[in-house]
Amino acid sequence: MTETTHTQTTPPGTAGRPRSPEFRLAVDALRGLRQDLFHDAFAYRPLPRTAVDGRLTRHLPDRMRAHAARTPHAVVVAGGLVALLVGTVTTGVGGPGLLCGLLALAPVLLTLVRPVGALWLSFAATTVAAVLGGDWDGRPWPPGSFVSHLLVLTIVAARTRPRTAGWMWLLTAVYGFWAETVFGYGNDYTDTGPMLVLSALALLVVTVRHVRRQAEQEVTAQQSVTEHERSRRTLLEERTTIARELHDVVAHHMSVVAIQAEAAPYRVENPPPELEKAFATIRENAVAALTELRRVLGVVRAENYEAPDAPQPTLADLDGLLANVREAGLEVEKAVTGAVRELPQGVELSAYRIVQEALSNTLRHAPGAGARVEIGYVLGGLGLRIVNGPAPAPDLVKPSPGAGHGITGMRERVSMLNGEMTAAATDEGGYEVAVFLPVPAAAPAIEGGA
Repeated sequence: MTETTHTQTTPPGTAGRPRSPEFRLAVDALRGLRQDLFHDAFAYRPLPRTAVDGRLTRHLPDRMRAHAARTPHAVVVAGGLVALLVGTVTTGVGGPGLLCGLLALAPVLLTLVRPVGALWLSFAATTVAAVLGGDWDGRPWPPGSFVSHLLVLTIVAARTRPRTAGWMWLLTAVYGFWAETVFGYGNDYTDTGPMLVLSALALLVVTVRHVRRQAEQEVTAQQSVTEHERSRRTLLEERTTIARELHDVVAHHMSVVAIQAEAAPYRVENPPPELEKAFATIRENAVAALTELRRVLGVVRAENYEAPDAPQPTLADLDGLLANVREAGLEVEKAVTGAVRELPQGVELSAYRIVQEALSNTLRHAPGAGARVEIGYVLGGLGLRIVNGPAPAPDLVKPSPGAGHGITGMRERVSMLNGEMTAAATDEGGYEVAVFLPVPAAAPAIEGGA
């Protein structure tokens, strides 16, 4: 048995030919029409309550605010009652007039729960009202249906997307011309033109409002993203600055370890080989760690970064900092409590930078105000408190805004040392920064050690 395979090629000019841009545009348009007005047209979509956090509604009592949230529903019902009144009065007293009024009311009320379905109900109700209503000046919309259909178009456009407004206007035009042809209105006066003009104006206003609201939402979202990225960049810059400063501190300690490990065997007469080998291993590991540290920290250094010639500042250099800020016009006092002792270099550097940044913030945001720096040496660590008063003449001297890095940098330094920090305005109108940096108790020295 022989199996053969038959391949059928699509002749050119049919399905195998690429579609033109016009054809694809038409297909996309029809697909949008189906999605907007046919797919789940009668789906349940209740009108949501309005927000009550506006400038006017936020001051209302709780009961009135609950009623104010239903304002859109009340407006829709009021519009429906107007359509009911117009349809009843213009058609005449009796059953047909009441029926035409109800046919005008029903589509408007349906927009509260099924907005797209209300459009189709409006077309159907208009047709029935045209048959039952008898003679009137305008065709094909009876007066009540005219008002009702305008309200339905406006409400549905407000509850959907701008593209739906265009489709609804087009369907309204098609229905108007179709009704004139089918019912044979001839040369009588028709209200299709006024309907298309008024509905176009209403839909244009709603569409512009939609576009403006969408633009505002996009701008708000973009501002949120920009603010998040700015905060993230600020945080990374502060961490990079701290890493650069601590590089010299850690490198110094690692160098001391390497030098002491190399010199330790010579301080003991006839050291055992095991001890010499242990010290050599310590020195090799210290040198390797120092090399890796410099390699990693080199990544965070900027291309134009130059290492400082002087050692990193400590609390011993704080008097010089206070003298500089006094020359800049800031009256600052210093108070030290507890037994002054030498702290780890990382703690000293962080404490100095925190005081420096707090005083810089005082110069920027409260020019002319006095400040006080309190340093407390306690058993478990170091306490800092930098507080400033309010600016003496805020209307005459405007503060100079900074980059917003100050508080972020302080918190990063405190977090790095597992400390605690609070920064808040004082009752007197000034600002206070309180920091506690824990310092572990020093291990007792071993006699004869290196």
